[in-house]
Amino acid sequence: MVKAGVANLETIVVIGGGITGLSTAYYLEKKLKNRNLEANIVLVEANDMLGGKIRTVSAGEFIMETGADSIVTRKTNVAPLIEELSLQDQVVYNGTGVSFIYTEGELKQIPKDAVFGIPLSIESLAKTELISAEGKVEALKDLYTPNETFTKNDSVGAFLETFLGKELVEKQISPVLSGVYSGKLSDLTIASTLPYLIDYKNEYGSIIKGLSENKAKFQGSGDKKFMSFQTGVSALIDSLEEHLQETEIIKGVQAEKIDKHGELYHVTLANGRMLETSFVVLGTMHSVAQSLLKDQELDEDFSKLRNSSLISVYLGFDTPDHELPADGTGYITADNSDLMCNACTWTSRKWEHTSEHKRLLVRLFYKSSGSHYNKLIKLSEEELLEVALQDVEKSLGITGKPLTYDVTKWHETMPNYHKTHHQIVESLEQNMAVHYPNVLLAGCSYYGVGIPDCIASGEKTAEKIVDQLAK
Repeated sequence: MVKAGVANLETIVVIGGGITGLSTAYYLEKKLKNRNLEANIVLVEANDMLGGKIRTVSAGEFIMETGADSIVTRKTNVAPLIEELSLQDQVVYNGTGVSFIYTEGELKQIPKDAVFGIPLSIESLAKTELISAEGKVEALKDLYTPNETFTKNDSVGAFLETFLGKELVEKQISPVLSGVYSGKLSDLTIASTLPYLIDYKNEYGSIIKGLSENKAKFQGSGDKKFMSFQTGVSALIDSLEEHLQETEIIKGVQAEKIDKHGELYHVTLANGRMLETSFVVLGTMHSVAQSLLKDQELDEDFSKLRNSSLISVYLGFDTPDHELPADGTGYITADNSDLMCNACTWTSRKWEHTSEHKRLLVRLFYKSSGSHYNKLIKLSEEELLEVALQDVEKSLGITGKPLTYDVTKWHETMPNYHKTHHQIVESLEQNMAVHYPNVLLAGCSYYGVGIPDCIASGEKTAEKIVDQLAK
C-alpha cells in the first residue's frame, strides 16, 4: 500500500466522514495491505469535524453525547476493531437500574421482568402498576387465544393488541417499543421489530409463555449491554482518524455532484477540485446520495426512504444524582402526559464517566413522532432550554439554573425503517448496479442504524471493492 495521491493507481472516493465512511476507509487500508494491492483512498467530509452523528462535548466536569451515546455489546463485530485500535483500556459499560414511564403525573416503574414492556411472566403482569385489574385480565387471553391469521409481515401493534389487549399495549408496551423503533406500532411490521414473538405465539400458544421459556436469552447477557469510552464515543472516531495513515482526508469541503464518464466517475467538490475515480462509496444520508447523483431513474426509490427527527437537550445541575429515585436510570413519557419530552435519560446515573463529581446530568429527547415536535422545532435554543427545565421540574421536582446545557437538533437525519424499507433498498441496489456500477451505498440509511451496523456496512463495502480490484 502506498500513500494516497500516487499517480497511476486506482482511486477510491469515500463520501461521508461519519462512522460508516471512516470504517470503510479503515477496512480498505487493511484489506488492500493484506492482499498486496495498492490504491489511492480519498475521504470527503462536508463538515469541519469527522464523526457524523457521533459527537462528544465536554463541559467542565460533564461529558455529553449530542448524538449516539453508546455501542450495543451484543453485536460482536465491534470488539475486534476496538482491540485493533488499542482502545480496550478505555472501554466503560452502562450502569443498570429501573426504568419508568411518566404517566398520570408520576413515575411508574416498568417491570424489570419484561422485554420492551412485554411481560416475561404471569407474575410480572400481575405486579405491574401501569395496568388496571381489568387490563391484566384482558391480557390473559394471550394464554388461550390461538394465532390463526397473523404473519411476520403484519402490524406488530395489531398483533400485540389482539392477544395482550389494548390497555397493556397502550400503557406499557407502546411507550417503550415506539421509542426504540421511532414509529407508531401500527406502521411497524413484526418482522422489522420483534419477529421471534410470532414464533413464540405459534410454538407455545402464548407470547408470555414463549418469552418465559426463553427468558435466559433476554436476561443472560448480563448487565453490560452497552459500551462507551472514558472520554466519550468520539474516542472511536478520533482513533480511526489517527489510524488512517494511507487515506487523504478532506474536511470542510462538500461533494457537489457525481458524473459518469465512460467507466470512470468525476466527483466534483465545492472547492473546485475534481476527483476521477473508478469507485465511489456513498456513506451519507440517502438524501445527500440522491442530490449527488441527480438521476430520475433512482429518485422514485430514494424518495420512498424515510427519516425521522430528534431534538436532544442536556442539562447539568449542581445537584447530587442520588436525589433521583433509587436505582433509576430514566423514564419514557406516556402519550397522555403533561410533559413535552418523549423520554429522559439520567445520564450521570447510567454512565458514571459523564459526571466527574456525580452531579446530576440528564438528557431529554423530543422526537418527531411526538405531538409537540412541529412546534418545538421552530423554537430557539434558549426557548428549548426553558421547555426542558419545565419538564425536569414537573417530572423530577428539580428547579434552578443548570451549570451547563447543550441543545442539538437532528432534523430529518434519523433513518426510519417502515414496512417496505428492505424492498426499496433492494430495488435501489439493483438500479445502482445497472446505471452506476461501483458506486456503492453504505450506512444507516439502508443497512441498520446502530454503530455496529455502520461499521459492518463499511467493512462489507470495503470487501466488495477490494474483491473487484483483485480481479
